[in-house]
Amino acid sequence: MLDIVHRVGIRAPASKVFDAVTTTEGVGGWWTRSTTGTAEIGGKVNVRFLRDDGEEIGQMDFEMTTQVPNREVQWRILAGPPEWIGTDITFHFEEDGDMTILIFGHRGWKEPVEFMAHCSMKWAVFMLSLRDMLETGEGRPSPDDMKIDNWN
Repeated sequence: MLDIVHRVGIRAPASKVFDAVTTTEGVGGWWTRSTTGTAEIGGKVNVRFLRDDGEEIGQMDFEMTTQVPNREVQWRILAGPPEWIGTDITFHFEEDGDMTILIFGHRGWKEPVEFMAHCSMKWAVFMLSLRDMLETGEGRPSPDDMKIDNWN
């Protein structure tokens, strides 16, 4: 199994990082504005990615499987691109001085396909969106995210 992993420092308390990855409002502020569902253990969340004209280019469902306040969050992908189904999204974080260090992972890829390379770059974009949301109050969730290639 293969993993995408990113490390980012965020000048915000761990409690704010926790809220940003465990609430639909939080996820909608940095990943995609089209986020619905119940963000609690066992709860299902749906995220949709749209083009500027409203055309859907992708969606997925995930379940919140782990929430350790101010330390760890895990999502399990239930539906979406075939390469994503059964993978886990992990957030491990801890405060270090005035910064929270976040280790993000998209874990359990079966093979290193081209789509994995695209997703790795997009996750980096979205981790910076998360940081911006928490540090400035303004993230860049889809459809306002940075476009990196012809797949978005």
